[in-house]
Amino acid sequence: MENAPELGRAWRDEMTAWLNNQLGHTVFNPVEIQNETLTTEEFENFRSWRFNQRALFKLAVRKLIKRDLDAIDNEIDYVICYWDETVLKGGGTHGEVTLAHRMGIPVYLVMNMPFDDVSSWILGCCEGEFDSFVDLKQFLVEEYSG
Repeated sequence: MENAPELGRAWRDEMTAWLNNQLGHTVFNPVEIQNETLTTEEFENFRSWRFNQRALFKLAVRKLIKRDLDAIDNEIDYVICYWDETVLKGGGTHGEVTLAHRMGIPVYLVMNMPFDDVSSWILGCCEGEFDSFVDLKQFLVEEYSG
């Protein structure tokens, strides 16, 4: 998420609206939760703190990690993950996918790269892989409506 354009807001906002409207599902959106998890000062500064105030940076990031992992522990029934080149530079998505799998929570992966380029570990954590959000939506309707 941290390396994606606008933190991956575009696909998350589109899927949130679709899941609410089509399936009546509520959504945990980590982009939106940042504002609720961090103080205004932390939210505005934690990225720059990475370079000059490492202790403050880690405190803020650990709050985000805790909130995301708490959501997997207590709030969600499945995970939708968009897998592209930007995710390879981070670690949070890898950890969240692994934790969800460990807890028996289905992970649905939308791939924006060749299947052969997705790590075996990540594929092993997923219940389904999709080449597009259209394919994922079709699956979700079949799996969760009605």
